[in-house]
Amino acid sequence: MKVPIEQIKFDERGLVPVVVQDANTRQVLTLAYMNAESLKRTLETKETWFFSRSRASLWHKGETSGHTQRVMDILVDCDNDALTVLVSPNGPACHTGAQSCFHSQLQEPDRPQENADGMPDLGAVLSELYALIESRKSDRPEGSYTAYLFDQGLDKILKKVGEESSETIIAAKNKDASLLAGEVSDLLYHLLVLMVERGVTLEQVREELTRRREEGNAK
Repeated sequence: MKVPIEQIKFDERGLVPVVVQDANTRQVLTLAYMNAESLKRTLETKETWFFSRSRASLWHKGETSGHTQRVMDILVDCDNDALTVLVSPNGPACHTGAQSCFHSQLQEPDRPQENADGMPDLGAVLSELYALIESRKSDRPEGSYTAYLFDQGLDKILKKVGEESSETIIAAKNKDASLLAGEVSDLLYHLLVLMVERGVTLEQVREELTRRREEGNAK
């Protein structure tokens, strides 16, 4: 199917994104933009011309480096608003000298510190939970239990802390460690809600516990 050039949909800036691929290997070489004039010159010269958004001007790939790209075919996507240009490259595509501009791997965000068993560190888990509770207080999403507690106010939060404390004590009288762990988790969660409500941070608790430990070591 042939798409007339008049049917190419340029964006509000008069540009269309262009994926440049090696015609033989299908390796993606670069992502660039064309306007109507650069597309016209590309068709006429059979070499890639682009529009530089930073310089607001046309540029002929390889004009200074000699690393031109001979156009073998141009494909249009189903919406007529993006192009793939298959080329025979005369040298590397990237200004760094790499064959492709896509030669770096994305670094993943730092993950919470893990213990030897592969589980996240407890401190990291508490920090993430604290941040989540803070977001529930500010955003108040509908249907959120945490948002409900903040809507009800301090007295409701204190009541829940008291209830969870009692349930933790009852669970401690049994021999089921998993049951106690569950009740302790519930208590910790409601304590974090209380801390957020009263503006107490985990850092303040860490500093207080550290101070007490140091005082204990000095005795």
